[in-house]
Amino acid sequence: MQIITTHKNTDFDALASVIAGTMLYPGSVGVVPKSVNTNVAKFLSTHKTAFNIVLPKEIDHAKVRRLIVVDTDQWRRLEHMERLRKRTDLEIILWDHHQNGGDIDADWRCQENVGATVTLLIREMKRREMELNPLFSTVLLIGLYEDTGHLSYPSTKPEDAAAAAYLLENGADLNVASVFLNPPYEEGQRDILFMMMQETEKVVHNNCTIGINILKLKQKVPMLASIVSTYRKIISADAVFIIFVNDEKSCTVIGRSGVNRIDIGGILKRFGGGGHPAAGSATVKTTDYSPRKLKAKIIEALKENRVGGATIADLMSFPVTIVPADTPMSTIRDLMQEKKIRGILVGDEYNLEGIIVLWDLKKLKWEKHWSRPVKAYMARKISTIPPDLQPSQAAQLMVKENIGHLPVVYEGKVIGIVTRTDILTYFYGLLPE
Repeated sequence: MQIITTHKNTDFDALASVIAGTMLYPGSVGVVPKSVNTNVAKFLSTHKTAFNIVLPKEIDHAKVRRLIVVDTDQWRRLEHMERLRKRTDLEIILWDHHQNGGDIDADWRCQENVGATVTLLIREMKRREMELNPLFSTVLLIGLYEDTGHLSYPSTKPEDAAAAAYLLENGADLNVASVFLNPPYEEGQRDILFMMMQETEKVVHNNCTIGINILKLKQKVPMLASIVSTYRKIISADAVFIIFVNDEKSCTVIGRSGVNRIDIGGILKRFGGGGHPAAGSATVKTTDYSPRKLKAKIIEALKENRVGGATIADLMSFPVTIVPADTPMSTIRDLMQEKKIRGILVGDEYNLEGIIVLWDLKKLKWEKHWSRPVKAYMARKISTIPPDLQPSQAAQLMVKENIGHLPVVYEGKVIGIVTRTDILTYFYGLLPE
């Protein structure tokens, strides 16, 4: 007998991966934990009989010869599988997109950094040229969309989008998917969202804004993960961590991130949880950490979180062309042509007075204008940025201020300049190595 199982508090990616596994391993039985997310429970209430799935307690462990684990690599996250862990004659296969370094020692594994585990299983389906019916395609698409935020999370890879296209080609129904991905909020859920917004505490680290809250739950509230995702967007935070106090014995932490620089799963792994860079959770005993101590520890982990990727210091041009305020406009024109630049700063490296850009030269209609000083035409309001700023933040500033040049200032001194072209070059993957 071979079974396919996944983690407790099963989300749609986990469910979809179990169902996909039953297709890739004929004769296998899907084992879905009793504890599942609310939207998954609603789906199973009407669709369970369409799939070959059972509860963990319905399995005779003695008959199991092969265990296939999907969407987790940690034994403690499986439900009622302790007896199988002790077996030495058991073949274990693992499919997972988390990079948590778990303790399941598999005989064979496919564990890669993609947006959703189901993407890896779909790859194998495509290789076998399998055709899916609309029902199977739809549930797989729900799992894919949920874990990639409708293909919008930074952890999303091109293969995830290709997998979604494959499912749509096989009849996946977006109308059905939207029902389970975007269910309406009930009054209790709206109250929780309102409480989160009232109690928001923001921490700024490495130019990232992180919201972190502690909320005591008076009763069980479904779809907390979805509420946290909505909350992050409403407060425009790069990431959020919400500590839900369940009772005197435990807390549940749910984290969501919208940037690559904050690895939610990596941070929550420290507290016995897991996930991937964009989303994760952990259940923590209050005997290990009180809610306030847990909050302090998360903030501490955030400050230790290494920020990857390029900064403005990697993109900026230097040295910078700076001229005195009385420089004739004819000289400005010659400098731009000679150096092939579109912007020149005015003043000196410690005292910027303005900036003149190529577009400003169009204001000069008569020959006599070229003898006038640059201060007559320069823009006097200048936005500057530090060298450790992220390119995305510089881009947001350019959009907000409708400007194309940002001087880079460190300890009061101009050390470089970044242009709109530099930012676009970076975002399209053309940054020189």
